[in-house]
This record gives sequence, C-alpha cells and structure tokens, in this order.
Amino acid sequence: MNPKIADWHGKKIWIIGASTGIGAETAQLLLKKGAQVALSARQADLLHAVAAGHERAVILPVDITDHTTLANAHAYLSQLWGNIDLVLVVAGGYNAMRADQFDLVAANRLIDLNLRGILNCLDVVLPKLIRQGHGGIGIVGSVAGLSGLPKALIYGPTKAAIINLCESLYFDLHPKNIAVYLISPGFVKTPLTAGNDFEMPALITAEVAAKEIVSGMENGEFHIHFPKRFTNWLRLARLLPYRWYFALIHKTTGL
Repeated sequence: MNPKIADWHGKKIWIIGASTGIGAETAQLLLKKGAQVALSARQADLLHAVAAGHERAVILPVDITDHTTLANAHAYLSQLWGNIDLVLVVAGGYNAMRADQFDLVAANRLIDLNLRGILNCLDVVLPKLIRQGHGGIGIVGSVAGLSGLPKALIYGPTKAAIINLCESLYFDLHPKNIAVYLISPGFVKTPLTAGNDFEMPALITAEVAAKEIVSGMENGEFHIHFPKRFTNWLRLARLLPYRWYFALIHKTTGL
C-alpha cells in the first residue's frame, strides 16, 4: 500500500518523541541503517543520550503541544536538509482512567498530547510533504484504539482518533505519492507502561517494537501492528457482537 524502502542510507527522517521507548529505539536502529535522523522530544539531555554523539543525528528539542516549537524545528530542518523523507510521530502519553475516577484536567491533558499534538505536527509538516511530492508520515497509535477497553476511558478514544485520522490521510496523500503509516503497537515495555498494575499479554521490548516498525515500512505496509499474536486477536474481537465482546474482554482482563 506504500512504496517499499530498500535502503535507508541518506534518508532524512524526523522522529518526534525520540527520547525514550519506541521512539528512541527506532531512532537508533535507523541511524545504524544509515539514515540521517533528527531526534525531537522535550528533554534535550535524553535526546543526547539516545544519539550518543552520532554524526548523522540532529538534536531538536520540541514540545508536541507547543505549535511554535514544532514550527521552529521544522524550519531549521528544512534549511539544514532541504527535503524531509519521513516524519515519525511517536510522542504520546497514557494514564489509566475509569468512569468512577474521571478527571477532566487529566483527560484534557491527554487529549492535548495524544491528539492535538498530532494535529500540530500535521499542520507543520503536511504543506512541505505535499509541495515536495514525495516522502511519508507515520503516526504511532495503539491497538487500544480498536475498541473500548477497561482503564482506557480517555487513552482509547485518542488512539481511535489516530486510526481514523491515518485512514483519511491515506485517501488524500497516497495519490500525491506520500506514504502513510498507521502504527499500532500492543503492550511494549516502556516508561509509559511501567506503572500498569495488570498483566500485559504478549509484552515485547521497545527494541522489538522498533524492528517491527522499520520492517513494516520497508515492506510498504499501511497498518503496522505488533505483536500479531496479540493484535490480530484484538482485531478479530472487535468484529464480535457486543454481548460477546464485553464478556470476552471481562473474562480476559478480570476488569
């Protein structure tokens, strides 16, 4: 559904959310494969630690909820590189929430980070991608966006929006020769999931997640989801009648 990528050497890639977890591992893997990688997140010290002084790494601190920092970073990269071959938006947040613990302040904070932050990125990068007539954009969502889950009262809807957003982007950008990647991880061992107090089925490392993402882009996939032994189960579950779906999730999670 997207052009295959045979060689990363010389590719110019901007990863937003590269300080820890999946973003950090993906940045390091792409650097190893020969790409030029701009690493962005809020904490410059963590970005420097990930880049480890690599000559093809560019450190660009940004706050995804702050449009100005994104625009300034994009202007700098455009001047430095000219074209940008791929933008990966990995930044996001998570907090468990159920109906009897609803917190509007926390909900809006998560929406700002997981959804409005993505829109800030699109506003900055889409005009250039469309003008240059090639390149790609990948957005990390979650299989939690496939259907409602316990403890995901706000997190799940923000990720559901990303699924819909990427599907719509594909309709508009594929004819313009711009790749779109919807990236839907299952449970990945990162600082975001470290606080979970429930069993996480098919938990994988961030290093494995990065390999799945890069492999999916190399193969030209639109929906890059992993680990498939878990994500395919959830994709099937969403097709069940609600009576069966609710009973299955309750039995599986105990929630």
